[in-house]
Amino acid sequence: MPVALDATLWDEPITGIGLYTHQLHRALVETGLEVHRWGARKSGEAPRGFHTRTGWTLGELPHWLQARPPTVFHALSNFNLPLLRSKRVPFVLTVHDLVPLLLPETVSTRFRWQFRLWLARSLEVASQVICVSETARQSVLERFDVDARKLHVIHHGVDHVDRVPAPDATTVKWLDALGLGEAFVLYAGALDARKNVELVLRAVERLYDGGQRVTLVLAGQRWFGSGPIEQELARVKEKGVDVRALGYLADPVFYGLMKRAGVFVFPSRYEGFGLPPLEAMRLGVPTIISTEGSLPEVCGDGALQVRPDDVSGLAEKLSEWTRSASVRREWSARGARRASSFSWNVTAQRTASIYGTL
Repeated sequence: MPVALDATLWDEPITGIGLYTHQLHRALVETGLEVHRWGARKSGEAPRGFHTRTGWTLGELPHWLQARPPTVFHALSNFNLPLLRSKRVPFVLTVHDLVPLLLPETVSTRFRWQFRLWLARSLEVASQVICVSETARQSVLERFDVDARKLHVIHHGVDHVDRVPAPDATTVKWLDALGLGEAFVLYAGALDARKNVELVLRAVERLYDGGQRVTLVLAGQRWFGSGPIEQELARVKEKGVDVRALGYLADPVFYGLMKRAGVFVFPSRYEGFGLPPLEAMRLGVPTIISTEGSLPEVCGDGALQVRPDDVSGLAEKLSEWTRSASVRREWSARGARRASSFSWNVTAQRTASIYGTL
């Protein structure tokens, strides 16, 4: 019998958990497992059609589990499990982060309550739980009554960036037309309050006030609570600071842009894993992260760390790194070495070993 994966994000714009879904599926198939995608809008072996993700998981998934029982059902999105255990099918759950509980102001009240209650129940009905970092694992243990023996840390891979198609000629011309130069600063991620984009804006503004012109590029979509960030962005741009907000970019465009960056900055106040800085490191881009959440765990000595409120410290490092090609080369090499140890094949092999215990 096949393994069934929660594919409810399969047909959506690919961001963090969606990327995890795609890459884990590909790598599991490469191990030789038969893997079915359940709950995508229109793809896979059990599409949900007109149902919402929640409606399908709670209303339709139990019927699929009874009619076509897989070896295991693996929920990939923090809590997407039925409310009752299946008599025939064991459940595995992946927990990425506890953002709605740790930073409640960054999500709606409705989602926060849904997250808390559904995650608590999913932890109960899951036979095994995968946490994407030790940081995420400790967050779960501190806030829920769950047997620590069924929580396992399995990191993401990052080698998917090696398989992204090169940008086509039109994309290259568009990137060239931006006129960004060789030492621009890039932030990639949602305009989310927890991502701490304000720190980067204020650091670049401080350099501007001191006479140093640094271009900052923001790649990412709007998010809940992004209003204050957009106001700060407008204020800094009105002042004359060169900030380019490009929004969500398709993979070939986004990674083509990332490869050109002089410095990648990701000062988030909390991440369960933190894939964007690891992607930048894999591509050889010198990377600066915050000291919070899982970022030090994941990035290790391959990225420079700054405190999430240290505007002057970040401004000082941006000034140094954008002016010194030798410093950038040093941190490029350090980041690439660290990122080389994160493989989706290893992620899949360790995940399959969890299935084998059920």
